Amino acid sequence: MRSIGRMKKISEEILYKGKWLSLKKTVYAGRDNERIEWESVERNNHSCSFGIIARLIPSNRYILIKQFRQAIDNHVIALPAGIVDTGMADRSLRDACILQELKEETGYTGTITGESPVLKLNPAIMDNDFLMVSVEIDENSPENSNPAQRLEPAEEIEIILIEQERLRDFFLEQTRIGVSVSAGVWFLIDGFKQI
Repeated sequence: MRSIGRMKKISEEILYKGKWLSLKKTVYAGRDNERIEWESVERNNHSCSFGIIARLIPSNRYILIKQFRQAIDNHVIALPAGIVDTGMADRSLRDACILQELKEETGYTGTITGESPVLKLNPAIMDNDFLMVSVEIDENSPENSNPAQRLEPAEEIEIILIEQERLRDFFLEQTRIGVSVSAGVWFLIDGFKQI
């Protein structure tokens, strides 16, 4: 097996800087000193996006969302998600922010039961850090008896409660009617079993 060398960064330039994201061009010297130009997107702040695998107990249904996403001009089936400041040294504060996002998007209150290490999403074009968090929600708790969303003006989110065994058929049905399905929700919950 051939060993992989490290490309040497020669320069980088911000081509565009918006409110949340920047488009950057980076020039590298490749293996044989050839010039390689690469465009990528980076966040303008130190933040980490997260997805929430939320499971209702005792029914074992999962909470998915159907949300309009401007970047694709379509609705997408996805996990509840958000962004948290990576500078938060206090884990309890970070966890509170994650649970607050779940409450705002879905109306449900839960408990974090696990998390992934910091992962990379689409590292070919983005520098985004990502954290996957598992949350259990007690359906019998009074605070979850009548969940009410608290959405921002730019958010259109429909809540979907679904059993794991129905996920694959649901995803396929949604794509047939023109709704997009997030790769993350397909692979994390169902895709590895039946592609």
